[in-house]
Amino acid sequence: MTVLNGPTLPSYIQQSRELPRFTVFNYDESHFLEMETDDVEDCLIFRDRPNITWINVDHPRQVYSLEKLGTCYGLHPLVVEDILTDQRPKVEDYEDYIFIALKMLYYEEGEGDDDDEIGDFNIDMDQVSIIFGENFIISFCEKDIDIFRPLKEKLRTSRGRIRKQGTDYLAYSMIDLIVDHYFVIMEKLGDRFEELEDSVVSNPEQGTLPAIYNLKRDMLFLRKSVWPLREAISRMHRMDSHLISETTKIYLRDVYDHTIQVIENIETFREMSSSLLETYLSSLSNKLNEVIKLLTIISTIFIPLTFLSGLYGMNFTHMPELEHPWGYPAVLVLMLLVVVVMLAYFYRKKWI
Repeated sequence: MTVLNGPTLPSYIQQSRELPRFTVFNYDESHFLEMETDDVEDCLIFRDRPNITWINVDHPRQVYSLEKLGTCYGLHPLVVEDILTDQRPKVEDYEDYIFIALKMLYYEEGEGDDDDEIGDFNIDMDQVSIIFGENFIISFCEKDIDIFRPLKEKLRTSRGRIRKQGTDYLAYSMIDLIVDHYFVIMEKLGDRFEELEDSVVSNPEQGTLPAIYNLKRDMLFLRKSVWPLREAISRMHRMDSHLISETTKIYLRDVYDHTIQVIENIETFREMSSSLLETYLSSLSNKLNEVIKLLTIISTIFIPLTFLSGLYGMNFTHMPELEHPWGYPAVLVLMLLVVVVMLAYFYRKKWI
């Protein structure tokens, strides 16, 4: 198998100034060792140990460290290139190990300002790469977020079956943790949709339309991230590899079902976002119609009043009402009576 001491990586891969952080777990059912280091050389001594070694790499942007790690574990240069570049979710079988690329999603929620009371909601992404062989597993996380903390706690406390199983079960646990976090995103999006629905129906504001378009963009982003994940997990479940046991394939089938649920939720939310946009436009149209109706009623009421005031504003000498002592109050009462009669008529017709 080709290793990294041969071809070099492409020139467009930039060397990071931030040093990677390595967390090593070496364990079996009765033995456990944990170590944190910034030097990749400290991780290489675990290569030939019989028990399972999990190396978690945060900020995997230093090419030198990845080359050393890849040379030690016999990784293909294309695998290291995929770790350093943005990839769609996929699973690749290299016989001696299996490479998995996933997308971990996060949400950032901000408070609204005076113009936009709904607030901000942004979905962020982290590429997670997993490589597992017979007795080793290496994970790569770009962001400084400990997404595998629950698994680390299970390893430390020996809870569950994770220390009794092989690397394939640990890889499944990582995938399951990432997919389960999608449901957290779905829940937050559901709350967001309810908030927008209340705003759209009760009081559509100017800031509502950008929020709806942001949601539509997020739905597209989620769909592009989850649909390839479904294909990757399905391929991993069907994969004929000695590295994946039949027991683990049963768990992978459960993860596949979860991805189907996430996809169904995304499709439902996409339809809801389109409905929200239509409802928003309809609400604005209804609001405009109410304003126009009010202005029309006011204009209609002032038509006879304008006629009366114009009639008695003509400069003719022989107008009997002008010299009558009760002429002015009579005209005012007549105008008031016209307004009352017209309002009663509009109310009876249910125009107001």
